[in-house]
Amino acid sequence: MEEQRQDYDVLVIGGGNAALCAAIAARSAGASVLVLEAATKFYRGGNTRHTRNMRCAHDRATETLSGPYTEEEFWDDLLRVTGGETNEDLARHMIHQSKAMLGWIAKQGVRFQPSLGGTLSLGRTNSFFLGGGRSMLNALYKTAGGLGVDVLYEAEVVELEIEDGFFCSATYMHNGERRNVGARSLVAAAGGFESNIEWLKEGWGEIADNFLIRGTSNNRGTVLRMLLDNGVDRIGDPTQCHAVAIDARAPKFDGGIITRLDCVVFGIVVNKLSQRFYDEGEDIWPKRYAIWGRLVAAQPDQIAYIIFDSPSLRRFMPSLYPPIEASTIEELAGKLGLDPAALARTVGDFNAAVQPGTFNDAILDDCRTEGLTPPKSHWAQKIETVPFYAYPVRPGITFTYMGVRVNKQARMIMADGRPAANMFAAGEIMAGNVLGRGYAAGIGMTVGSVFGKISGEGAAGNAHN
Repeated sequence: MEEQRQDYDVLVIGGGNAALCAAIAARSAGASVLVLEAATKFYRGGNTRHTRNMRCAHDRATETLSGPYTEEEFWDDLLRVTGGETNEDLARHMIHQSKAMLGWIAKQGVRFQPSLGGTLSLGRTNSFFLGGGRSMLNALYKTAGGLGVDVLYEAEVVELEIEDGFFCSATYMHNGERRNVGARSLVAAAGGFESNIEWLKEGWGEIADNFLIRGTSNNRGTVLRMLLDNGVDRIGDPTQCHAVAIDARAPKFDGGIITRLDCVVFGIVVNKLSQRFYDEGEDIWPKRYAIWGRLVAAQPDQIAYIIFDSPSLRRFMPSLYPPIEASTIEELAGKLGLDPAALARTVGDFNAAVQPGTFNDAILDDCRTEGLTPPKSHWAQKIETVPFYAYPVRPGITFTYMGVRVNKQARMIMADGRPAANMFAAGEIMAGNVLGRGYAAGIGMTVGSVFGKISGEGAAGNAHN
């Protein structure tokens, strides 16, 4: 039996960074707010639990940022990684709003630390959360609770009542019962559909069975599907997503950031035929790490192997699993199930093509190959010092880009072009408005924070009116 419904000014569906920013902003504007989080309290926060940093424009160095990062430079970086597949008006609006976001987030209790080292090279552009994403979430939840935001865990929304672009109520399951809640405004911040393998197959085909989902298992796209079925306009390609190369030994879901491998630039990457297939040194790692999931997805059986030698072992942050080690390339190939002669030939051809240069992984250095296809444009060093190492990798999907269309007020746009009467969206569920494809480190948190705050303020204003 459905219980009598309770009404709020603002209902927020989701429990991650975008949802909490929306809830805090709406409550700070005087609205009553309920947050429905499908996960348990321990697993609250979706993919935010696995984050480390956020990219925001800023005019000067701070205690934790080594220099300025202008709006125009941010835009250039976004334009480059997306190949122009972004809504420029909306993206520039987000970038401009991001300048105030670091201060606003800090006021909510989130603390920052200097950039981590290794291949990240983000000390000037990205702010790192002290204690990581879970610590950030804990601070936001504490602030939201202190403001009087109501939060229900293990509360999965199963139905939305929407009439001609007007949100009326939501039905959710809690403690085995169906419950109903009405609200004057809705903020959808429930993530993408990356953990719904069957939905991924609609775009990717059967190879999606070989994908690992490095984020939460809760992002099945249930709320997104309901919104689209109720006439909200769709944006984005269902095959575009944040996809990185992660350790093939990682669990199917929730492996997190510690399964990501940042050693590609220090070696070579081969497929199961022991063939290289892309330039490992194309650009600074934070601007290219998110292409490797798609690259591996295009290889036979969606598997690849990062090969490097002893001097590179301590040049990157270690991952959860140890590398596979051998005293010869042929022995390494055997441990990986590769053809020893084929791998030895690939490594030998690479070594022969490496040109003299001054190695510096902090810049686009002059260490390159010549006469090799594909080339390695930077950081090319011979793989010749024992022991030799390898990591097996598969595509690791973080979040999907297909979602709901919004305007600069984070208000959903209906399929007929009308702004929704009282429905707003933030975070992964609308990321495709900014991220048509590609990715640069920390932008997902920028999308969530900026549009979370905008949507919360807009939802509160709508409710009061």
